[in-house]
Amino acid sequence: MFTNGLTIGQLAAHAGVTVRAVRHYHQLGLLPEPERDVSGYRRYQAQAVVDLIRIKTLADTGVPLARIDQVLQAGEEQFAAAIDEIDRAVAARIKELRRHRARLAKLVVGDRLFLPPEVIEILQRQRALGFSERLILVERDSWIMVAALAPQSIPQWVATENAALDDPEFVQLYLACDQAMDWAPNDPRLGELADAIVAWDARHPRDNDLAESTAALLSSNTVESSPAWARVQQLVAARMA
Repeated sequence: MFTNGLTIGQLAAHAGVTVRAVRHYHQLGLLPEPERDVSGYRRYQAQAVVDLIRIKTLADTGVPLARIDQVLQAGEEQFAAAIDEIDRAVAARIKELRRHRARLAKLVVGDRLFLPPEVIEILQRQRALGFSERLILVERDSWIMVAALAPQSIPQWVATENAALDDPEFVQLYLACDQAMDWAPNDPRLGELADAIVAWDARHPRDNDLAESTAALLSSNTVESSPAWARVQQLVAARMA
């Protein structure tokens, strides 16, 4: 069989790779490509089988293709050092993948992937108080932005929000905002709601330690959720000016 050499398909079969892989190794310069014979075919000799098996073995153990030629050409000490280096890189990659798996596992508990436990407790409190899932989703998205952009603010915001949820007046006011989400922007009740918000805020001033850009994102998240809320925000701003 080796009298005339092997076809590329036979070579691939001997090494347990695809013909496409052999051609890819040719392109990378890992495996020399023989000249065509008089029949126009490329014929491979036994050495090509050996070389291809070595390439495949290194690739299967995680050696990057870009490093394989260097490893094959290295002396004994250099070979051992290169393998040790690659082994450390593979170990680091495995550690990274395990972290990814741990994060993916948290997806089964939804928001816990993105938010700290104390914020999850606030969202659960809001559900228990009767807030709609639509409003809670708006709240959740705002908390996600705060947690990502201003994590140092989370403790203060959590304390402030829990104190507000302990206040029956605030809960009723927020439930009214929840109901207003689907009102028309010209609904006269929005003026009354804006007045109530301004009055409550005057009695309960809050410190805002967020950067202007972060505060703008939170505001945008809120007003984009409901045209009625956008109108309320305008009315509140006008009354507080």
